[in-house]
Amino acid sequence: MTTQIHQTEPHAVPPSSGTASPIRLQISGMTCAACAGRITKRLNGLDGVEAVVNYATEQAVVHTTTPIEAAALISEIEKIGYRATTFSDPAEQPTDTPAVPAGDKVERVPRQLVERLIGAWVLGIPVLVLSMIEKVQFDYWQWLTLTLAAPVITWAAWPFHRAAALNARHGTATMDTLISVGTLAAFGWSVYALFRGGAGTVGMTMGFELDLERGAGTSEIYLEVACAVVMFMLAGRTFEAHAKRRAGAALRALLELGAKDVTVIRDGTEQRIDIGQLTVGDRFVVRPGEKIATDGVVDSGSSAVDASMLTGESIPVEVGPGDPVTGATVNVGGRLVVVATRIGADTALAQIARLVVDAQTMKAPIQRLADRVAAVFVPIVIAIAFGTVGFWLGTGETFTTAMTAGVAVLIIACPCALGLATPTALLVGTGRGAQLGILIKGPDVLESTRRIDTVVLDKTGTITTGKMSVTDIILAADTAAEADQVLRYAAAVEHASEHPVARAVVAHAEHLGTPLAVTDFVNHQGRGVAGCVDDIEVRAGKPSLFDDWMIPDELTTAHTDSSSTGRTSIVIGWSGVARAVIVIDDTVKPSSFAAIERLKSLGLEPVLCTGDNDHVARRVADTVGIDSVIADVLPDGKLAVIERLQADGRIVAMVGDGVNDAAALAKADLGIAMGAGTDAAIEASDLTLLTGDLRLVETALRLSGRTLTTIKSNLVWAFGYNVAAIPLAAAGLLNPLIAASTMGLSSVFVVTNSLRLRNFDRRIRSTEPSRKDPDT
Repeated sequence: MTTQIHQTEPHAVPPSSGTASPIRLQISGMTCAACAGRITKRLNGLDGVEAVVNYATEQAVVHTTTPIEAAALISEIEKIGYRATTFSDPAEQPTDTPAVPAGDKVERVPRQLVERLIGAWVLGIPVLVLSMIEKVQFDYWQWLTLTLAAPVITWAAWPFHRAAALNARHGTATMDTLISVGTLAAFGWSVYALFRGGAGTVGMTMGFELDLERGAGTSEIYLEVACAVVMFMLAGRTFEAHAKRRAGAALRALLELGAKDVTVIRDGTEQRIDIGQLTVGDRFVVRPGEKIATDGVVDSGSSAVDASMLTGESIPVEVGPGDPVTGATVNVGGRLVVVATRIGADTALAQIARLVVDAQTMKAPIQRLADRVAAVFVPIVIAIAFGTVGFWLGTGETFTTAMTAGVAVLIIACPCALGLATPTALLVGTGRGAQLGILIKGPDVLESTRRIDTVVLDKTGTITTGKMSVTDIILAADTAAEADQVLRYAAAVEHASEHPVARAVVAHAEHLGTPLAVTDFVNHQGRGVAGCVDDIEVRAGKPSLFDDWMIPDELTTAHTDSSSTGRTSIVIGWSGVARAVIVIDDTVKPSSFAAIERLKSLGLEPVLCTGDNDHVARRVADTVGIDSVIADVLPDGKLAVIERLQADGRIVAMVGDGVNDAAALAKADLGIAMGAGTDAAIEASDLTLLTGDLRLVETALRLSGRTLTTIKSNLVWAFGYNVAAIPLAAAGLLNPLIAASTMGLSSVFVVTNSLRLRNFDRRIRSTEPSRKDPDT
């Protein structure tokens, strides 16, 4: 039995007591989620300001209850070391430009990161080889490593140093602080050892002694440690930056859906113009197969319009004079002349784009675990390092011995393994996902997967195939017609039509061979088609097409029954008598029932949410075993459904494939797009399923949870290793070189642990844990 969930009024952003339009800002310079929190705190400290800052999209939405200029907000952001510019309404921007302000540096950041990453690896690998393999250490090799390492520690690692300095100004510490302090300590001590100690002598080789010989620190360098940390951390940052760049791709994909030019009727003649030159009141032509340029009302002509991407309706809508049409939908039938009623930012497509931007911005980012731990860990490490130096000096040891022990503390705390913890697990996890047909877009996605308790599913193209197909042929009892004969005649007259229903009939009859020849073909707009087949008049269409023919009562009943359950049906007849009813429907995917059962087995509640009518939604829900149904929902209504469920304390995953799903996918705690869907839906989602198999939703949730668990176990090992080794280094029992070597072993463990994800099995086993604890 299905239940109807009542809808609530949609809102794209949190309600505010102010009435002014929100101020949107594009922010640059953030390096972690802590930065977003710092900016949010600064802005919310202003009178009458309510701000939300999203680290992933690098955007802020500011609601105000008192008059305040965007320039004042930008000034406050710049005071704490970040940069900001105003962000214009995305719907008003040209479709061939990215949705960022002119001159903004968002598009250049990934390229800078890639350049630093390449530079670090090209220069750093020789440093690692020379420092770790004694047989290749020639005379003055140490000076070559200094030359190669200097750009890595200064230029390549500059983003970490800058962020650390910014954190220090505000009395906070993140992973950037730990990276900066550790690499500079290793580099600084190496420079000191080369110029003032014995490390710069001819023929020096690296020794491997477990304990710390007094004064021996000035005879060794640790440039490979600093280089390795920078190399791996930059790899992680580049991966993260790539994922962040995709946030704006959903908007660009939406804007690309609109028509680029349009044929208008001016002064009685047709002329092709750019879409930007179209004005309200213009009459424009839409030919079969073309996109409708903008929202309007049909002036003349009749046709079927495929609005499934926007509305979720699987059956094309018949339109005629006076009927409203929506921009970006597709005319699949006859020629239309439309009067433009809304253009630019006022269109339905632009409003959906605005919903997506708002949903992405308001989606609270999850602060990374490493940053949370580093905020406590870093100050403690620095305090221990200074305490170690002070202790050894207080016991009468030389300055060199004291500094060597202090440097050993900083080196052992240097986050080489931390730098590998997330990117390696992500690399292996996403690689395994790709093998299974699942794309995971970034590390923040994984945090949501283990907490999901509700899965909202679109119908068309997600649970169903999204394609019209013949599901039944009902023959009249008093006629001698057979199913194959009905199909042959129906396919013959429908072959010349481009209507989706006609295409479904023709496709269903392909096994019968080439369609029969038709003469005297007539297309009765909005009613059906007719023609002569084998010198017999054949008609196919609505019952109104048969007003002058006989229609058996059972066929009238069959047509009424199919319409009442949301299915489409056409009557087919010849020689003055209706012979059969052909039922066409958007069929349920064979895998959907098993997919819903899998989701239920994981403790998740499936909810069907569709723009299609209630009859169709309930029938599909009953077929696949879904109890909760929400039907007749427009794009903003889907967004409102997600928001209402979240307000009720649900952690929501949304599965969809259409433009009408994009805003909901962006707003949901976890957005999952079907790979056969629209670009807008795919870009707005967090996970993409490369095939139409809905069973991959369950597989994606388990794989994401397993990957997240691997990341956390890597972090626990990395920090645990540091915590255990720091006391040994502080006590002077651990040579800095051995500290660096064991740090390498820690990295090996992290990589090995991550590689275990390659063995992830998509099949559910009887011993598989429940969804409440997916990774035990």
